Amino acid sequence: PPVWIGHAVLTVADTNRSAEFWREIGLREVERNEHVAVLELRGGTHLLLLPGTPPGDADAPFDLMVDDLDATHDEWATRGLDPSPIERGRIHASFFVRDPDGYRVKVNSSHVVGEV
Repeated sequence: PPVWIGHAVLTVADTNRSAEFWREIGLREVERNEHVAVLELRGGTHLLLLPGTPPGDADAPFDLMVDDLDATHDEWATRGLDPSPIERGRIHASFFVRDPDGYRVKVNSSHVVGEV
C-alpha cells in the first residue's frame, strides 16, 4: 500500500533508558537528543520518545508484529525482559512485554501480506 503510519509517540521518564530498551528489542536509532529519541521500525514508522511523565501502568498506544513470535519470545526471555506467556488466538498469537516506564506492549505474530 502507498500509505503507512509515520509516527507513534510515548512519553517517557528517561529518554536514554527508553531508547536503549527499544534498541535492544530491535528498533533502529535515528536520533537522540535532550528533546526526543527517534527509533525506526520496519517499514519506516518512527517511534518518538518524548520526555515527560508517563501515565504509569498503561497499554502502549500501538502493538508490535514480528516474523517469528516463538523465537522472539525465547530471545527476550533469555535477555530478562520477562515476556508474558504466548496466547494463541484465531488470527494472531501474541505476548506482552513491559518497557522501562511500565507501558504494556503487545507483540503479535505476523500476518504481512505480499512482499516485506
